[in-house]
Amino acid sequence: MQIIIIEDEGKIANILKNGLLEESYNVDVAKDGEEALEKISINVYDFVILDLMIPKIDGLTVCKKIREKNTTVPILILTAKDDVADKIAGLDSGADDYVVKPFSFAEVSARIRALLRRGNKANPVVLTVADVSLNPATKTVTRNRKPISLTAREYALLEYFMHNANIMLSKTQLLEHVWDYQYEGLSNIVETYVKYIRKKLRISPQSKELIHTKRGIGYIMRE
Repeated sequence: MQIIIIEDEGKIANILKNGLLEESYNVDVAKDGEEALEKISINVYDFVILDLMIPKIDGLTVCKKIREKNTTVPILILTAKDDVADKIAGLDSGADDYVVKPFSFAEVSARIRALLRRGNKANPVVLTVADVSLNPATKTVTRNRKPISLTAREYALLEYFMHNANIMLSKTQLLEHVWDYQYEGLSNIVETYVKYIRKKLRISPQSKELIHTKRGIGYIMRE
């Protein structure tokens, strides 16, 4: 799941981002309305967390513009504005839910799960490639019905591969969607995690390799 956080307060944005990354979501952050709309025009997001009091283009306007182009993506407003009139304005602008600051991350996480359950019923419940199955609802993975234990990052990488089965993915695409577009860690992090996943998917000597490398181009998951 790809989530965008539209929040100009760095501390709050980091709390949300770090918490969501730990729950295996892929996260982008926009610090103002202009940046948010630009990112949304380029990327496909499954969920939007939106502060109302953001620079350049205000949150209500951003919400309306998102809703004009996408009628289904869940939008959660997270703001210090707690008047009833503000809540009504936010919901009328197209938001699906409204949480007032200060907030509990646990509550925000629960509301995200609830809205995703409600808004994505058309999506397949279980992702399958060959004999590998991934259940986004329970965050479990099996191969030939045998459970496979993955770390949060390994799970996020495999989920992205399975969402894009039979599509060649570059190292840059994987870094942007599974880590972060500003990632500045080890340069071989993608190769390292692909190696981890391949090893865990190799449940027997007869297990077919599913993630293939095209040197100089990227990776593809296929039978």
